[in-house]
Amino acid sequence: MLRTPTITRPKSLEDLIDAQLIAKVGGLDVASRKVFSGKLKGERRSKKRGQSVEFADHRPYVTGDDTRHIDWNIFGRLDKLFLKMFLEEEDLALHVVIDASESSDCGEPNKFVFMQKAAMALGYVGLVNLNRVAATYIGGLSISPGASSADGTSASPSAPAEGVAESARPGDVGLVRAIRDLRGRRRTHDLSRFMCSVRPGGAVDFRTACERIALTRRGKGIMLVFSDFFFKEGYESGLRMLVGHGYDVFCIQVLSPQEIDPPITGDLRLKDVEDADLTEVTISAPLLKRYKANLAAYCDQLRQFCSRRDINFMTIPSSTPVDTLLLDYLRKRGMLK
Repeated sequence: MLRTPTITRPKSLEDLIDAQLIAKVGGLDVASRKVFSGKLKGERRSKKRGQSVEFADHRPYVTGDDTRHIDWNIFGRLDKLFLKMFLEEEDLALHVVIDASESSDCGEPNKFVFMQKAAMALGYVGLVNLNRVAATYIGGLSISPGASSADGTSASPSAPAEGVAESARPGDVGLVRAIRDLRGRRRTHDLSRFMCSVRPGGAVDFRTACERIALTRRGKGIMLVFSDFFFKEGYESGLRMLVGHGYDVFCIQVLSPQEIDPPITGDLRLKDVEDADLTEVTISAPLLKRYKANLAAYCDQLRQFCSRRDINFMTIPSSTPVDTLLLDYLRKRGMLK
């Protein structure tokens, strides 16, 4: 993978999601392949009986029922007590997880910027439909006032981002930054500020990060994980932590066009952006062919791992338009409607 030579990082809501994209995704809503019951009353109707403004059915009154829901009109006609029942409105959570390790800060278009924009668009869909929205960064550096970094942003590894409900502790492994329980269109700017508050940096202990996410996430709903899934320690144990417990998990592997088809030749010294490992290689046509075969095998192995655990998986290039991701890919897979 090659670093993006010049990166224009989003600094505001308008940089993340423009008016044209808002118009395209404004009519979408979050859906799930599974049926969940939320903790809070929301906008999602289910067949579970409860209390709401929409009448569903009657049932005979039994001792201990709330007398406020007795249908006295039926009592007047039949001289029997019946309870009014309603469709319960259920709450569906949308949780977006973004890999902010150093390897995500590569490619043209930049993988990390693409993940930020895609996550913001999904978060916007969730917010305008009154779903509970949460976002989490795995790793990365908090952008804060101070000295500028090489790409023109200001970063601090320990400074908390504005509006963050849970931030990484100094010296922690598998750093996690999160904002939770956002609801309604008015929280769009809170989400965008959080999205712009982190830039990629360092390596990530994916398993430790996923364990913390699994232990602290709330409610039930949909979780999307944006990453290249290039973790030296592997992705298996981390993804196992996220499966189940009321969440329908989607893994979106983001690769740059340069990773899919490297435009490099000759004698090169390659340096790992996360752990600084060095290797010298001679890039030839046979080597590129073997690289592409190994990449395809790796992605297929990840796809099969997800399939066996009922995780929806897709690999997309960072050059994919965000509206295509939402309106085409995710809607076809049943995550949006």
